[in-house]
Amino acid sequence: MPIEDKDLLSIQEVRNLLRAAKEAQKILATYSQKQIDKLVEAISESTFAKRVELAKMAAEETGFGCWKDKVIKNVFASKVVYESIKEMKTVGILKEDSEQKIIEVAVPVGVVAGIIPSTNPTSTVIYKALISLKAGNSIVFSPHPGASKSIIATVDIMRQALIDLGAPEDAISVIHQPTMEATHELMTSSDTNLILATGGNAMVKASYSSGTPAIGVGPGNGPAYITPSADIKKAVRRIMDSKTFDNGVICASEQSVIAENSNNLAVREEFTRQGAYFLSPDQADKLSKFILRPNGTMNPVIVGKTAKVIADLAGITIPEGTRVLLAAEHRVGPQYPYSREKLCPILAYYVVENWEQACELAIEILMGEGAGHTMMIHTENQDLIKEFALKKPVNRLLINTAGALGGIGATTNLAPALTLGSGAVGGSSSSDNITPQHLFNIRRVAYGVKELSDIRQEAAATETNPLDNVNQEKLIALIVEEVIKNFK
Repeated sequence: MPIEDKDLLSIQEVRNLLRAAKEAQKILATYSQKQIDKLVEAISESTFAKRVELAKMAAEETGFGCWKDKVIKNVFASKVVYESIKEMKTVGILKEDSEQKIIEVAVPVGVVAGIIPSTNPTSTVIYKALISLKAGNSIVFSPHPGASKSIIATVDIMRQALIDLGAPEDAISVIHQPTMEATHELMTSSDTNLILATGGNAMVKASYSSGTPAIGVGPGNGPAYITPSADIKKAVRRIMDSKTFDNGVICASEQSVIAENSNNLAVREEFTRQGAYFLSPDQADKLSKFILRPNGTMNPVIVGKTAKVIADLAGITIPEGTRVLLAAEHRVGPQYPYSREKLCPILAYYVVENWEQACELAIEILMGEGAGHTMMIHTENQDLIKEFALKKPVNRLLINTAGALGGIGATTNLAPALTLGSGAVGGSSSSDNITPQHLFNIRRVAYGVKELSDIRQEAAATETNPLDNVNQEKLIALIVEEVIKNFK
């Protein structure tokens, strides 16, 4: 019996998918805005109709999170994202400026490679397909092996929606034999025009080193600072809701809490009242051994699990009904698990003297991991918000809201998205919540507004007596003023 080489087969599959996607995109490039919008609407409706089925499938396959919360994420991806993008102009002429004599035209990037994690598989696939199609692109998905069945099922639903409309089904496709080699082939192929990567640091770095333009998003590690002016009951409720939503697998969810000495006791009491449990030093030490693997990466055993399951794994006893585990911490660094990203209901708990210390601690936490991503502040102090806004190395500073849902734009007016750029400080090419507007280029048609003789005449006007500095500066100022007028 011949031995099949899975790696080679997966590489060949990617090449076939990319060729088909390229041909499909050529057809999409001929579509009007109305035709593209019809496709996007069909994808939205078809996936929304299967939101419960896909949520249950993802939860069962991965063992991460809560299927009921995954239904909400599927609704967010299929409906909320759709509603936010449906009126966007993404095809053809975007803008005509008769005064400046410039025309802007949308140009699809081509074929997008969609790298999908196991933590949010179905919702992320729906979201990335919607924003890619809206921009006139085709997309080929590389699924995490631990979530391939649910991802493939989601893609099948969307492909059928395209078939029903007579559109090219290969505008959306997926690798059926996911391997590292297949993902590498997808990211480095000359037929891939842009990578939209969501995952761990290794995957994001690989996307940026592939030689293909990429928008990559790595881990979050957002601290939540509860100031003395905060409504403590609401602040704790928001943090608890966020950290337990889908058992904490959204990267924008809180990873640590910062309180001050002045409100520490009240904050602790409120957390306990709302179902959190503060671990003893011995319990915290035991649990810390399960948060990270020996290589320093997050242990998948705890990802998306309930507090009870995690406690049982660590061999510690917690009160019945515990929703979130908190561990007192004062250290920050890669060797201190509680100061790292934990995609589950575990929080580090820090206490500081004042807002200045909170500010420095937050920076230290974020620069250790999660730079550029997200931070939460619960406060009524507007001046303090501005101080943090000026200094924090994040691109989403969320005020009085749950991190997980605020970061993706569900409880804030940020652009609804499941890919959150961390900017240059976080190693990302964008600091935005990613939308269709990041997935097309703009071709600019620019009319001439002056002749070379005009430029020479302006230059000649500066050839005054070099000793007459005052007069020369006035002339230069007049020329600069004239140039500025041309651009207003």
